[in-house]
Parts: sequence; C-alpha cells; structure tokens
Amino acid sequence: MNEIDELSKLDVKALPALKPGLLDDLHQKVLKNLHLELGAGPVLYLFSPSFSVLNPEPDERVGDFLVKKEALLAYLKEALVQSLAVYSVLLDVNSYFVEQNSHLVLARLQDKDAEARRFEVKYYTHAPHELLSHYEDKIYIGRDFIDLFNFRRKHFGVRELIESLSDQNEVLIDRAQSRLKNALEYKSYFQEIKESVGELAAESRTVLESLPPHIDPAKCPVSDLIDINAQYRALNHFVIELHDAVAEFENLLRFRKEAEFVRYVTKYKKDVTNLISYFNIRVNGDLSRRILESKARHG
Repeated sequence: MNEIDELSKLDVKALPALKPGLLDDLHQKVLKNLHLELGAGPVLYLFSPSFSVLNPEPDERVGDFLVKKEALLAYLKEALVQSLAVYSVLLDVNSYFVEQNSHLVLARLQDKDAEARRFEVKYYTHAPHELLSHYEDKIYIGRDFIDLFNFRRKHFGVRELIESLSDQNEVLIDRAQSRLKNALEYKSYFQEIKESVGELAAESRTVLESLPPHIDPAKCPVSDLIDINAQYRALNHFVIELHDAVAEFENLLRFRKEAEFVRYVTKYKKDVTNLISYFNIRVNGDLSRRILESKARHG
C-alpha cells in the first residue's frame, strides 16, 4: 500500500478538468461526507472529509503530503463520486444503508499501476458516531475503478468489472487454504465458480471486441442499438449464472458454520450482485431508454 507516495507524484493542474453539475442529491451528500483511506507502506490512514487524519497518528511524510496535496485530494474526492454517479450503481442500490449512516462513505484506494493513474476503490459505509470506536463494523458496499487521466470508459467499464471478478476469484481460492477447515471438501464448488467466471470472461472478450467502445445515439441506428442491447443482456445472463453458483456455495458455508471464510464469499457475491444491477440499471437500462427515445423521434 503506497497510495500516498503514488499520489504525491501528481500535479493536480495536470489532471483533466472535471465536469460540473453531474451529481444528484444522494451523490452530493456522499461527496460532502466522503472519507478517504490511503496507504503508506504497511499503514492505512483514514482521512476525514476535510482531510485531517483520523487514524492513526500521521508521521512527518503524511503531514507533508497533506500540506502540499490538499487540492489534489479535493479533486480525487470529486472524481470518485462523479465516477460513482456515471459508471456505477453502488450508491443507488445501497442508498438505504448510506442514508442510515448520514451518507458517510469510506473510499479505500489501492494503486493498480506505477504511474499513480489507475486505482481500485473499495467502498464502505459506517455509522459516524462509531467510526473510530467500532471501525470493524463497516458495511462493504462494493468496488469500482478510476483512471485519473481518463474519466470516460470504454464499453461502460464492463471489461474492468468482469476482470475484477476473475481476479477476486483467485484471491478467494488462495484464502480458502487457511480459512476453511477442509478446503478439499468444497472442491466441486470452487471448480463450478471458476468455470463460470472463466465462461463470463471469455464471452465478454468476444462480445466487447464486436461492440463499439462508445455509443453516439444520434449516429447509431435503432436497429444497431437493439442488437447492442441484446448482446450486453446476454453477458448479464452469464453474471446471473455466476451469482447462482456463488449464492449456493455461500448458503452451504453458512449451514456448516464456516465463519472464518464465508464472509469473503459474501463480499464476492456482493460484487457479482452489483454487476447485475449495473447491467440492469446503467447498461441495458440506458440502452433501452435510448432505443425508446429513438423510436419516438422517428415515429
């Protein structure tokens, strides 16, 4: 975890300007209450919305980072929430828990390259009055990705989300060795999930290569929109099949009281569920709206 070192390399003036006015009421409140979690070596620092360090006590390097990079952190918060608004449904489908916690959301960044450009972000929500006293009670709401130099995502960002499910499945298999009482007892479940993820990844590569990375409704015939919508829907069906396999495994683990491991499966299922919602709301939902609008314009 060296996100603080990586972000220190950036000049906020070199980053692309963010578009104003993208946020609705929910996202505006989350922006106001967004906490950042950034690593420096083995230490994970929790930053308040106003960029004071809540935990642990900052060292000289972190203090210097805050003095020099406050404008960058403000940009980062805005970019994160705009990405959530445009390329995610994490806040929409978890709005009950977020609102119950006074819109307090934690964004934990993990750098994905050596250029301080791309980050994976895990999002949590937590009751404000217990944030420091019971930090472990945070609620996981999902993960997203952000490229600070390129806000626009190809294919609705679907490729990155599916690749993440493949990567997380490998992490799940590794954790099973130390967290399960007898991992071999569940070999068939791990195999089924691995095969399902593999089919999803392979199908997504084939489908996305055949689709335009960006869609201009004004230039795209409605017949093409209908075909594109159908192909994204077919991809979602693979995600639904994966969800069913993971949910069956989770239920068995709970029945057998595999408490040390089942929480990781539950988190993984959350990521799969979020992707299904993303397809339904943002991808197919947006394409269906464009098809109806196009048909209405042309009678």
